Amino acid sequence: MAFGKKTVIALTGVSGRQVDYWATEKVVRPSIKDAAGKGTRREYSFKDLVALKVAKRLRAEGISLQKIRRSLAWLRKHFPDLKQPLAELRFLTDGETVFVLDRDPQKILDTLKGGQFVFYLALGEIIEGLQGELKKLATPKEERVMVEGQEFPVILIPDLEDGGYTVQCKEIPAAISQGETQQEALDNITEVLEEHFEYVEEQKAGEAQAV
Repeated sequence: MAFGKKTVIALTGVSGRQVDYWATEKVVRPSIKDAAGKGTRREYSFKDLVALKVAKRLRAEGISLQKIRRSLAWLRKHFPDLKQPLAELRFLTDGETVFVLDRDPQKILDTLKGGQFVFYLALGEIIEGLQGELKKLATPKEERVMVEGQEFPVILIPDLEDGGYTVQCKEIPAAISQGETQQEALDNITEVLEEHFEYVEEQKAGEAQAV
């Protein structure tokens, strides 16, 4: 599954500016599709989302972006088979240095030399949290809109690639619209339904005149 920037921001809590900067600085680059010039978009995998959450937590614990980059450079050199180190290794930090738990649980690697770890980044918790957020975000939501004094049930479907929502009327499936936000999508489907009923009335009037 590919995730666009808006969905990445919603799921990870990382700001849009950080997403772009970290991609440029090769802290977390999108593994599905990177930007290829102005107007192009990045597409992130679920593993990329995990890496973004880890990077955010490391920054919150006082690890500078420079130290994170140095750690990643070391990891990519010594673990060339890792495509996304931040999502595949377990990290510990004391706020000054970054430790990595190797695949050998008896061995601890200090990627920045020195210090004792006091904070442990549990990937399992991060992954479970993201899966929960993704499930909530991806679940279609039923709402109701009022048109000409009648309530109509509509279904809001999140667009995980481009962001925003697609909305469709359950009783009139041909009535479909979209919006950047839930409210915009609801406003747009209301307008579509109003236009639909105006068309129906015009058709009826035309048939009556013909008779």
